[in-house]
Amino acid sequence: MSKEAVFTMKLEPELRDAFMAEAEASHRPASQVVRELMREFVERQRQARECDAFLRGKVDTARAQIASGQVASSADVEARFAARRAALRAKAGGADA
Repeated sequence: MSKEAVFTMKLEPELRDAFMAEAEASHRPASQVVRELMREFVERQRQARECDAFLRGKVDTARAQIASGQVASSADVEARFAARRAALRAKAGGADA
């Protein structure tokens, strides 16, 4: 990958010195460490955006279902799953789950 861009930043001298010492201790150039940190940051941000979009879609779908009346009360859900559990227990020979 071509390295044509230059990135300049301001930071505290203590942080720079500590960073440079750790980069040297890991036997890697500081620029390589910074590139890795930047790539990790970009990936985390991308994943966070994808997660937010996924959750937003789920919430929007749920809201649309509620608005259209496609809802079940918690009592209805519990009754359905109690029946499913009972059927599974019966199928398994009556053993408790």
